[in-house]
Amino acid sequence: METSILNRLDRTAVAYADKVMFKDEHDSITFGAFDQLTKAVGTYLARKIPAGQPVAVMSGRHILTPSCFLGAVRAGCFYAPMDGDMPETRLNQIIGVIQAKFMLVDKAHYEAAKGLDFDGEIIVFEDIKDTEPDEELLAARAATLTCTSPLYVIFTSGSTGVPKGVITAHQSLMTYIDSVAKVLNINDTDVLGNQSPLDYIAAVRDMYFPISFGASTYIIPKNEFAVPTTLFETLNREKITALCWSVAGVELPAKLGAFDVAKPEYLKKLCFSGSVMPCKYLKIWQEHLPDVLYVNQYGPTEATASCTYYVVEEKVTDETVLPIGKPYDNYRVMLLNDDNTPTPDGETGEICVSGPILALGYYGNHEQTDKSFMQNPLNDKYRELIYKTGDLGSFDKDGVLQFHGRKDRQIKHLGHRIELGEIEETAKKIAGVTDCCSLYYKDKATLYLFYTGDATSKDIVLYFRQNMPAFMVPRKLINLDKLPTLPNGKTDMQTLKGYFK
Repeated sequence: METSILNRLDRTAVAYADKVMFKDEHDSITFGAFDQLTKAVGTYLARKIPAGQPVAVMSGRHILTPSCFLGAVRAGCFYAPMDGDMPETRLNQIIGVIQAKFMLVDKAHYEAAKGLDFDGEIIVFEDIKDTEPDEELLAARAATLTCTSPLYVIFTSGSTGVPKGVITAHQSLMTYIDSVAKVLNINDTDVLGNQSPLDYIAAVRDMYFPISFGASTYIIPKNEFAVPTTLFETLNREKITALCWSVAGVELPAKLGAFDVAKPEYLKKLCFSGSVMPCKYLKIWQEHLPDVLYVNQYGPTEATASCTYYVVEEKVTDETVLPIGKPYDNYRVMLLNDDNTPTPDGETGEICVSGPILALGYYGNHEQTDKSFMQNPLNDKYRELIYKTGDLGSFDKDGVLQFHGRKDRQIKHLGHRIELGEIEETAKKIAGVTDCCSLYYKDKATLYLFYTGDATSKDIVLYFRQNMPAFMVPRKLINLDKLPTLPNGKTDMQTLKGYFK
């Protein structure tokens, strides 16, 4: 039995020692060299930090970042990735939650790391990468890991204005990777094209498919997604066979006419997730690449990235609305009514997930963990936790799950999960904003902020850009004399939606 992801890395490092594992626009690294780097980092960390501790990691979009992550794991610890391009305010919030005593950074992020509210020790990867591995020490640390040990903590938006750290265990990650690989038929002949930021949940496929199956991953330069013809040239030059992208990433090349110039000649499989796919763009992919396997994925970070899938076998039209399908292996999906009774077939209920893929909870937040991960109300005989997603769905007559949007005010925007409450909490910190309400215009993928007070749009946008990730900056700001209210005093959101255009 595999007790940790290190069992897989040990195996593939030997089986594919001289094969390229990760590649970016500047360099590449083989499985053997990657393994040695993780052992060097792991040895250094193990001499400084007890097993079972978090290691904050802030490193760039390059081939060495995964070795920082797995180096922490070699030390018997778990990693908390941070995107150095995020505003300092956001990074300091993450630091405040994870409370790590050590931060591992690449040299390019060292100065930025020193400017954060971090009172622990900052370790520069380039300074420790030549540490001689201590195999005995590493074996002792590996022995401290079990399949339920934390592997990583990924941060998502929190409605209180503080990001939530979702803790994923080794077993959960391996279960997910195996289930997705089975559907996509991932093997050692595949070359993946990474789109997602390496600190984001979707990147786990691009990192752990190689570790598990001997596939390779090319880390695509971020700027190429703004120039789809160059993007397609890269996919062909690197002979990319598999893509696991956000819906926005799939949509953009089709929207900007990239297929009029070229097409990915080697592509065999494409899975997408993060939001609802506009099928007028998927149709363009199908028309130019009819033999590619297309898979629609759905699921939250709390259930290890994606919990259901739908293989798109039909030719879609502009009006097609894709189902989110059926559960992956080792996932169980059920629908519950507001009173926690089972939702009858064909009716809409809240999508709930259970199985070994559930997160261990929210880091350092027992109250939110107990609220979100609850005992299955349909089972009073033994402990069985479920996660209530807040999403609505229904099963059709064939048992295929259909998606019907959010139950609360959590949205998916540009592939990222956002709590609208966090937008509002941030806006209320701005001088000159007295009241506000954030809404999402799904048809045009636009974040709105309605507010009262004498703050200018420029003031608000500047504050958001300095303190929040780019994808959380409202695009439409509307200043009102007062927010409309319902008889009960709550904000009248339906009236505000009349401003959508």
